[in-house]
Amino acid sequence: MRNTYQTPVLDELDPTTGDLELEERHSLRRVAGLSTELTDVTEVEYRQLRLERVVLVGVWTEGSVEDADNSLTELAALAETAGSQVLEGLIQRRKQPDAATFIGRGKVDELRDVVIMTGADTVICDGELSPSQLRKLEEQIKVKVVDRTALILDIFAQHAKSREGKAQVELAQLQYLLPRLRGWGEAMSRQGGGAGGSGGGGVGTRGPGETKLETDRRRINTRIAKLRREIKAMKTVRETKRSRRVANGVPAVAIAGYTNAGKSSLLNRLTSAGVLVEDALFATLDPTTRRTAAEDGRVFTLSDTVGFVRHLPHHIVEAFRSTLEEVARADLVVHVVDGAHPDPEGQVSAVREVLSEVGADQLPELLVINKVDAADEETVLRLKRTWPEAIFVSARAGIGISELHKAIADRLPRPAVEMRVLIPYDRGDLVARVHRSGQVLQSRHLDDGTELAVRVDEQFAAELSDFRS
Repeated sequence: MRNTYQTPVLDELDPTTGDLELEERHSLRRVAGLSTELTDVTEVEYRQLRLERVVLVGVWTEGSVEDADNSLTELAALAETAGSQVLEGLIQRRKQPDAATFIGRGKVDELRDVVIMTGADTVICDGELSPSQLRKLEEQIKVKVVDRTALILDIFAQHAKSREGKAQVELAQLQYLLPRLRGWGEAMSRQGGGAGGSGGGGVGTRGPGETKLETDRRRINTRIAKLRREIKAMKTVRETKRSRRVANGVPAVAIAGYTNAGKSSLLNRLTSAGVLVEDALFATLDPTTRRTAAEDGRVFTLSDTVGFVRHLPHHIVEAFRSTLEEVARADLVVHVVDGAHPDPEGQVSAVREVLSEVGADQLPELLVINKVDAADEETVLRLKRTWPEAIFVSARAGIGISELHKAIADRLPRPAVEMRVLIPYDRGDLVARVHRSGQVLQSRHLDDGTELAVRVDEQFAAELSDFRS
């Protein structure tokens, strides 16, 4: 009997895990001691307390001015996601970033004036700064300087929930921090006094000693080694689960795409997974896998993955490599694109660049343009001309979901062996297994059992050989 696929209806009255997590993230926290003679402040939003006033600065080296504006706009969205208030944005046109200060000596003075005028306490640079660039900028601007990589790592640290996600983020942060360790004043002094004890630190402290910088570096290296061992052990557990799915002949579909393109919303719409959905960059980091069925009854898994972004820090790619390998091991990549974004073509290029880094660029790809209900008609027509094979959907409004589910089913790997079998009625377990892991072409009930025309893999075909008709 054929199974008819019906789009699952999300119950708005029944809170899911994602709803509860979103409620907690946006919840109001009572903060004591915030009162004056004029105003009694009893409740404030927790994230408002940690807002930093920031000025953004970027270097435009190639591409059009629209590309430069889009990059700085994305940096502003990242800063707001991290809990900052963006006051101003500056772009410097250069052939290449300045080796000493990233933006050039003249622009540093202008940036310093903007910081003083706006009252900003942080400058965020749209690029990855070297340790010397970071140090020189802070010395001349006199406020904290953060680069794009540190900003993304901060967002990841806020949003990581699972044990593996937290370990991967901490590993990336430590790898980024290690070459940027700095000592200030007495922090660089020796911990122990010199031999002979003149001015020494007392019994047990004499000797050549060790600077605090060296101590911090040694501790970080020790922690990095421990985190790598933990992540490797978690990878083994994931590979064991994946090998079970492979042994059972369950195809795997990975949902990949730019951050905030609607991957989690799409997973919820296709499987009623109930994962967190928020209009923010990198709202969800931990991969979620759910089972669903095609129209013909074949079972497959859908996995949501971490979102990508332009110039995704290599520390993140390296730390999350074990998770991203889930995409490389999939049978199909559903590439989700934000159709309402100012530069969807740039999103596709950035995602495909990361997929090539993890060896997933040769996999079958199904391009899905999401948020068509929010995109203007001219943009939708342009994207249809650019990608005629793409599926256009709206995960929020439910537009095109049936077509997407059918397109996924059509691209799932087909079992290799086609055969006709007569399975006795007391072996209903085999019939159920055929529906679950194979493809049923025909089915009819006879006196002796159920006759099926099926397509299954070679291993299952060998088990069914005794029932050939």
